[in-house]
Amino acid sequence: MSETLNFKHKTFKPLKHYLLRCIVYSILIALSVIFMLPFLWMVLTSIKGSDAIIAGGFFPKKVEFENFKLVWKVLPLGTFFKNTCIITAFCIFGQALSASLVAFGFARIKFKGNRILFLLLISTMMVPGQVTMIPTFALFNTIGWINTFLPLIVPAFFGGGAFFIFLLRQFFMTIPKELDEAAIIDGCTTFGIYRRILLPLSKPALTTVVVFSFIFNWNDFLYPLVFLQTQDKYTIAVGLQFFKDVYASRWNLLMAASVIAILPVLTVFFSAQKYFVEGIVTTGLKE
Repeated sequence: MSETLNFKHKTFKPLKHYLLRCIVYSILIALSVIFMLPFLWMVLTSIKGSDAIIAGGFFPKKVEFENFKLVWKVLPLGTFFKNTCIITAFCIFGQALSASLVAFGFARIKFKGNRILFLLLISTMMVPGQVTMIPTFALFNTIGWINTFLPLIVPAFFGGGAFFIFLLRQFFMTIPKELDEAAIIDGCTTFGIYRRILLPLSKPALTTVVVFSFIFNWNDFLYPLVFLQTQDKYTIAVGLQFFKDVYASRWNLLMAASVIAILPVLTVFFSAQKYFVEGIVTTGLKE
């Protein structure tokens, strides 16, 4: 009798676990569909004709791929893409380089006030960028950098941002210091430890920084809007807003331009997804 009850208990437990997993996955799938609806609406609107936009409806009755060709004629997307690529490429390089150097200093070099300076650095994440925007604009205006790419690129080479420094510093802390000691015995310098040991071992974390930096700088709207004043300097985010102001009723062309603008972000994210997830998971909180 006891063996029968024990068998039923063992059978019931996996069944309960299976039902719980089904419920959790069902909720996740439902939420995924809800979050995907705006993106799906954008894609479907981009292949609609003007009449279909007026008539309404979620799905297009006729597919209009000509919208993607027409948007290149009514909007200088090539110029916007070139400007965005230049700014994004320099910012990625500057943020990855400077953030990794600062993080290396906090993680590997012992000096008085290390923790205090790191806490002060982390506290800057609580200060919104809008608070310092006016004095920053006044500074760049004084040195004649307004309507150039310099205000958007140069700050990336001075620290790279508190979040990136924190992310890389925490990752560097998980790498055994015995590797540093072995390198010093072999005659390696401090910079050599950074370049030859920590950077090669930090590929997942650096990839995470690159992905975050790319997404932020590619989609950044506020800072290019403040510092760039002529159309030939606009980035893709500002250019889309310019298109919206001029062609407010051409929703199908606006959505086609939006699809074109978001494709590089999706490509980079899914291409680096493996390293991106690994960098987030393996970044510990070791002290």
